[in-house]
Amino acid sequence: MGFLDFLALLIVAGLCGAIAQAISGYDRGGCLLSIGVGFLGALIGTWLAEALNLPELFVFSAGNVQFPVVWSIVGASVFIFVISIISSRRKRGA
Repeated sequence: MGFLDFLALLIVAGLCGAIAQAISGYDRGGCLLSIGVGFLGALIGTWLAEALNLPELFVFSAGNVQFPVVWSIVGASVFIFVISIISSRRKRGA
């Protein structure tokens, strides 16, 4: 994988993370947080899809690496939802 492939992968992960943040209403963080959430969402989303035997709906290919766009957004939304529940409990308990 070359530099341009890696850059394209970062951009797609950032967009997926930003879309998931917009869906869930989570507005903290910036570009780096969106990229991280996008990559974590891809891990969580593909795990959920494999556990439920669901097909890959839309995959972005960068070189020989494939990035599941739809499952990344779904997984990132689930991840942000869990984080928002945990952080709201801390605020109430403090």
